[in-house]
Amino acid sequence: MYKFPSTNLFKFAYLSLIWMSATAMAQENAESGGASVAAVEQTSFAKAFFVSQGSMLGTAIIWFLLLLSISSFGLMGYMWLNNRRINILPEGVVKQAKRLIQERQYRDLLNLVSQEESYFSEVLSSSLREASHGYGAMVRAMEQAGDEFSTRRLRRIELLNVIGNVAPMIGLFGTVYGMILTFQGIVASGGRPNPVDLAGGIGTALTTTFWGLVVAIPSLAGYAVIRNNIDTLTSEASLAAGEIVNQFRPIPGAAPPPSSAPTRAATPASRRPQPAPVPQPVKSATSISSKTPLASAVESTKRTSRGGK
Repeated sequence: MYKFPSTNLFKFAYLSLIWMSATAMAQENAESGGASVAAVEQTSFAKAFFVSQGSMLGTAIIWFLLLLSISSFGLMGYMWLNNRRINILPEGVVKQAKRLIQERQYRDLLNLVSQEESYFSEVLSSSLREASHGYGAMVRAMEQAGDEFSTRRLRRIELLNVIGNVAPMIGLFGTVYGMILTFQGIVASGGRPNPVDLAGGIGTALTTTFWGLVVAIPSLAGYAVIRNNIDTLTSEASLAAGEIVNQFRPIPGAAPPPSSAPTRAATPASRRPQPAPVPQPVKSATSISSKTPLASAVESTKRTSRGGK
């Protein structure tokens, strides 16, 4: 006659089956839960920096600051490329200008600085065109042109300074707006808010502050670096132009030698009062004659440019 297995063995097999089933279900739940957590973390990271929870205005502020950050980086790159040494003080042009001055090729020098668009050429060209009015006029024209062109370059980079100062204010606006949303949630819950309901307002406040600083810090740093670069290079260019203009400084004439003729004795007629001499125009010691080669080259260049027009 067939006998059933013992009760203890049956219990052991039954418990083993239950344990294996529970282990498989737990492992399956853990895998699905891990995937869900990973998806939640990925979604939360994107929303934390680019989307404001429950606030369209907060999201608009974040994206406006993001676009402002991209624009400021592009502007910094553009300003840096336009204010390099080759655009302000090209060494090749400076060497060529000094060589033409030494060779007294004034017309070639005027053509060189008139066609070249660097700061050095613009300042030197403005000075040389005043040669017919004297050395003093050349120096004044050089100083005025230097101030004008320096101010023009500094005015272009002023936009970086504006962005660097305005961006934190926009971020502060988002911060205040986020705190308002937070306190409204506290009031709506009767003083016992759910932390999840407050997370949206606090997240908006912190995220807008973050993007405001991301925009402001590089903008102000780039503005300072580019401004110092412009100041340094324009000073060097003004000194180089001044060295060339100083070569036209007039040499003061020597005093006439004293007369060796004997002085005649004074006669009674010579003691009578004589009419005051008529003053004669005296040529300035710092003037450059309009017939000098440089002045002639300037006039020739002006006539050529008028004829071309």
